[in-house]
Amino acid sequence: MGKAAPEGRHPSSMAKQGYGDVAEIADTAVRRASIKDATDKRARSNALTPLEGIAANKWRELAERAVEPNGYYLPEWELAVNALVPGRTDASALAAWSDARSTRLVGLMPVVSLWRAYKVPLPALVSAHPYGTLCTPPLDRDLADDAVTQLMQQARKAGAHALILRDMSLDGAAMKAFAKVLQRSGLRPQILQSNSRACLDATRDADELLRDALGAKKLKELRRLRQRLAEHGAVRFDVARTPDDVAAAIEIFLALEASGWKGARGTALAQNDGDASFIRRATTALAATSQCEIVTLRAGVTPIAAGIVLRHQDRAFYFKIGIDERFAKFSPGVQLTLDLTRHLCTDPGIATADSTASPDHPMINPIWRGRLAIGDVLIPLRSGDPAVLLIHAALMSRQFAFELARRGVRFIRAWRR
Repeated sequence: MGKAAPEGRHPSSMAKQGYGDVAEIADTAVRRASIKDATDKRARSNALTPLEGIAANKWRELAERAVEPNGYYLPEWELAVNALVPGRTDASALAAWSDARSTRLVGLMPVVSLWRAYKVPLPALVSAHPYGTLCTPPLDRDLADDAVTQLMQQARKAGAHALILRDMSLDGAAMKAFAKVLQRSGLRPQILQSNSRACLDATRDADELLRDALGAKKLKELRRLRQRLAEHGAVRFDVARTPDDVAAAIEIFLALEASGWKGARGTALAQNDGDASFIRRATTALAATSQCEIVTLRAGVTPIAAGIVLRHQDRAFYFKIGIDERFAKFSPGVQLTLDLTRHLCTDPGIATADSTASPDHPMINPIWRGRLAIGDVLIPLRSGDPAVLLIHAALMSRQFAFELARRGVRFIRAWRR
């Protein structure tokens, strides 16, 4: 799916009408936004439900029927984020139901205001970020189109002129459902930005896959490093699955992550009480439903690398990794990922694994050679709405400024080196 032109009126037709209407819309949006999170509170009182108000059992049943997997929007994970993670609490929900009695939840989208997400004072709702880099909303596989229609209707009632789907799987069934519903009204989704990140085809033979990805020479070098690592003790790959084992393994992960560069930058999960409480609660809760594993690589009794893996339907999600940098010369992160690849490829319940990593990730990209298209998508809620033009322009300007700043940082770092 390529970038689409902004929906709504052509600039020439807007000129005939005059830009006064556009200015009035912008002024109204600014007044609605006010300061900080006043927009969120007003929207909740109108048409939105607090996210914690969605019954976890109904949400869990929807996740089982979801048209597309997303481990980061499982209730045990996202409700922990919403309750504990600084800056990510108090999200609202767009919810779709099978009938007026709310018997069966058929669609769910955790949302925050555009002001809260991007400090843009315009009337739109944005996917609440679940800490992981995937916000594909759960839609009932049998009622996906109806669910999308209801979610869009609720957003309109809340005063939104657009939905912004952050970190959306662009080629998945959920995105296709949104595009189909929009097409009925003569609309289409607008891709704001997109990228491709590493994923694993876990239906393949692991040894063949790794040979194709890395080549015989690189694999030989990694085996040599593993043999040298074994001088510190027998190398062992462990998988924690039960709640008790996961609760113990998460402490090892937190210590490893905090010991490295993330700890030096102050961004390790263990360094923030809310982040640490969230990950402990979420991983143990998901382990109780066999939807979380923590994998650990040890040299003797010493843990040298650990990773958190979520599971939803037939997909795994590689959340984060922590390593002991004292063993950096043995490539512990790569060694752990090789073992994880073999582990997933021999699991009949897993067909694919999403790295959920940055698109240019230097460790995972050479190993997992599949690619998953991810992007931010603007969903217009009304035909011919000039407010959508404003929202689109504001987000593209923000993205342009962000990209300039990022390039500047890279230039400064390169100059210093």
